[in-house]
Amino acid sequence: MSRLIAFNKPYGVLSQFSPEGEHETLADYIDVPKVYPAGRLDRDSEGLLLLTDDGKLQQRIADPKFKKSKVYWVQVERQPDDEALQRLRDGVQLKDGMTRPAKVALIDEPDLWPRNPPVRFRKNIPTAWLALTISEGKNRQVRRMTAAVGYPTLRLVRVSVGDWQLDALEPGQWRDIDVSNKSMPS
Repeated sequence: MSRLIAFNKPYGVLSQFSPEGEHETLADYIDVPKVYPAGRLDRDSEGLLLLTDDGKLQQRIADPKFKKSKVYWVQVERQPDDEALQRLRDGVQLKDGMTRPAKVALIDEPDLWPRNPPVRFRKNIPTAWLALTISEGKNRQVRRMTAAVGYPTLRLVRVSVGDWQLDALEPGQWRDIDVSNKSMPS
């Protein structure tokens, strides 16, 4: 039977098991043989990372052709205006092409764990939080999208991939997910 793990990747941890410089990796948190990330989160991002020992499942989760939606809570500089939010909804032109349309909404500040190190605070520049849903995975896509519409990302937390949720996992914690046929998201 396939194994699927939900991991709350802390800020600064690489989405790989092999060491690279002084950075922490998945090996510092997960001592499970033969599981590999299904997709990635960059070092500066936090939240849900799925790992599996099943190559076909890994492809169904990570490959953009399966259009698994990914939900991020994004803290941005300043309060986005309606025009910027609409541009995100319509898709944003990046250097490597147009993004698919995103779902986006302003949200109240989520109840999250403190980030280490903390996000820089500048009392003259307010911040806002967005719930942003995308169904593709270009490199650093969410950060590039918010920057392209004039609101740089300060903090990025992935809270779901498809039907799989981060739920109450604390940073650095992981849990097995039941992957019986009845619980498999399409």
